[in-house]
Amino acid sequence: MPKRVDHAERRTEIAEALVRVAGRRGLHAVGMRDVAAEAGVSLRLVQYYFETKEKLLLYGLEHLAERFGERVSARLRAAGDDPGPRATVEALLMAALPTDDESRTFHHLYTSYAVMAVHDRALAAQPFIKNPDAAEDALTGLLRQAQDADLLEPGVEPRLEATALLAMSAGLGTGVLVGQRDPESAAAVLDHHLNRVFRTGTATGPRHIGVLPARHDQRADGS
Repeated sequence: MPKRVDHAERRTEIAEALVRVAGRRGLHAVGMRDVAAEAGVSLRLVQYYFETKEKLLLYGLEHLAERFGERVSARLRAAGDDPGPRATVEALLMAALPTDDESRTFHHLYTSYAVMAVHDRALAAQPFIKNPDAAEDALTGLLRQAQDADLLEPGVEPRLEATALLAMSAGLGTGVLVGQRDPESAAAVLDHHLNRVFRTGTATGPRHIGVLPARHDQRADGS
């Protein structure tokens, strides 16, 4: 009897192969044939699951985003049963800093995708380019919850602060990636700014603070 194929598992294997190759060679240099060779499957099989390179890249980056969500969740678990809004915001921002191989790959590929999309209409049309909006909305929601609980300094505007924090995190991450600064100094900058946003002693607080979704509903193959 033929072996039953787990299509979700096969797509994940191909996505992980993409991440490995892109991590070594750069996203711009990766083709579907390279990914097929890395995954140990035929080019036709890769094309079966992902009709175009753009869809393959999208799925691979969404796979990285899912793993990023898992990193955030792990940081929150390490913070205890009741981490509070500040710790939740900190977990989101600190998890994005390239401090190990996985987070370096995520930051590198995410940035590369955005740069490539500037000149590639097919890439720009993919929904991944909307991810920054989702992150901004999630962080804004967290800050509004903290503000409602009187945990922010007076005058803090959640939407503007969310935008600034994400831009700061991205810039610091790039600085770490290119060797401009080390992860410790980048984390210190974020901590310093959070101290100016949150009232003193707000490391803990109300429970049930929402976390950025690990994965979007839309898949590269439309499923």
